[in-house]
Amino acid sequence: MNFEAVLVLVTLLTGVTWAFDKRRRRRGYTGGMSWWVDFSRSVFPVILAVLVIRSFIIEPFRIPSGSMMPTLEAGDFIVVNKFGYGLRLPVGRQLIVPMGNPERGDVAVFRYPVDPSQDYIKRVVGLPGDELVYRNKQLSINGEPVPTKALGRWQGDPEFLLREEQIGEISHQLLVFDERGGREFSFEVPADHYFVMGDNRDRSSDSRFWGPVQRDHFVGEAFFIWMSWNGGINWGRLGQRID
Repeated sequence: MNFEAVLVLVTLLTGVTWAFDKRRRRRGYTGGMSWWVDFSRSVFPVILAVLVIRSFIIEPFRIPSGSMMPTLEAGDFIVVNKFGYGLRLPVGRQLIVPMGNPERGDVAVFRYPVDPSQDYIKRVVGLPGDELVYRNKQLSINGEPVPTKALGRWQGDPEFLLREEQIGEISHQLLVFDERGGREFSFEVPADHYFVMGDNRDRSSDSRFWGPVQRDHFVGEAFFIWMSWNGGINWGRLGQRID
């Protein structure tokens, strides 16, 4: 049973107990209160608020790998805006109220197409109907090369080249490993699907390997790093906006 299911179950149990106790008190009966009733009265409003916020508004995630470096590093704890992509059921995650759609350049959390029980995070580079080409580590969309500027060697590891890419309205940095092939491709994004890639272009498992992501698999857009821990707090990353 996953965390969402446990949260819904606890909310339901404490909510029923809270409602029963409230009804009983209206009838003037106050005796025989068990520890569970007292506990439910205390925590139900808090648990309900957590459920609503986590299910429909924002949710924290932890970055487990370096596939989105230099934008995100392993050990970053991020906040994801879930409201912008639509409202989903807490359990099962079915989309019930569509809102906005993912946009080119978004750093998005989505359910992994191969195993929807896992959450992945990548950058959206292709929208439905886009024709994408990736040659010599240069991305082109609908026949137009995505503006890219070389920034030299990456200070984190000189084996990587640091570049700045302007995709949609988003300007962001990415890494390429000049001694590895770039998994070249040409692809037309099908309807209701999105093509995603990691910013660590040569060390990312993304749509180049397992295909585009269905619209209803998207969870939300990452927008904020609230904590970064990798053997210790990385103070310089706290509070960074995600572009």
